Amino acid sequence: MKAEKQSSVLELRGVTKSYGRSRGIESVSLSITQGEVFGFLGPNGAGKSTTINVILDLLYANEGTISIFGMDSHKDSVAIRRRIGYLSGDMATDPSLTGKQYLAFAASVHGNVDTQYVNELLKRLRCETNKKIKSLSRGNRQKIGLVAALMHDPELLILDEPTSGLDPLVQAEFNKIIHERKAAGKTTFMSSHVLSEVQAVCDRVGFIRDGRLLRVSSLEELMESAPRRVNVLYGAVAPDSQLRTLKGVSELKKAGNRREFVFRGKYNELLRVLSMKPIRDLQIVETPLDELFMEYYQSKETSDV
Repeated sequence: MKAEKQSSVLELRGVTKSYGRSRGIESVSLSITQGEVFGFLGPNGAGKSTTINVILDLLYANEGTISIFGMDSHKDSVAIRRRIGYLSGDMATDPSLTGKQYLAFAASVHGNVDTQYVNELLKRLRCETNKKIKSLSRGNRQKIGLVAALMHDPELLILDEPTSGLDPLVQAEFNKIIHERKAAGKTTFMSSHVLSEVQAVCDRVGFIRDGRLLRVSSLEELMESAPRRVNVLYGAVAPDSQLRTLKGVSELKKAGNRREFVFRGKYNELLRVLSMKPIRDLQIVETPLDELFMEYYQSKETSDV
């Protein structure tokens, strides 16, 4: 029996947006399915915000097509926006409003907002609503923006750098909310320039650099292909022969009972070999996103979509 094909919530086909001589995005093609949490990754200025603005019809693409819920993103933009929640990377509001006043305005725009659900979000994200927005820290403004984006329980949530300024406890609660949405069949598209930010929630990730989509892969495929720097101190003898023959090991260095190397491959295999001898100390450090991007950019500029 064939598995039921998941429906596409968001689909971009050959989308290009240029700003005269300035770079925008070029020939971006991407399909996001219902219930998926998709991480859109790239350094600042890579084209993440431009892509989101084109998706939302805030900018008009020079080429290509965008379909959301099976509708044309430009012709059907009003109907589409009723079903979308959005948080911009730099939330702009009337600074004279309090958080409560701003959320009341957002609720009036959305209509049919569940007050109990909004109060639950305010509690979970630890929002301050009685102060004027201009007096709030970036993190506290961000929490108000997240509640505004989530309050109408949208089918598609689009977030531009959503956890910027959030403390770890609130970020963990935000992750729980995204998981709950996924379990309910809701879709999330979130941009970030921090790889670790999306590891806890995303099913797939897309890399964009200089306006071009370089790669799209599952999180599992990404982490298996990403190099890790391993630093291990053994109590006595190190399993050198096994380390030398382990697929994915490179740049192996020895200093007494300490071994340092770069590893690409299956995590379970690495741990199996490392644990062959008693370990006194172990550090496994993932490659920073900027380095990972540079590697993709230098080695291949083709998309794996």
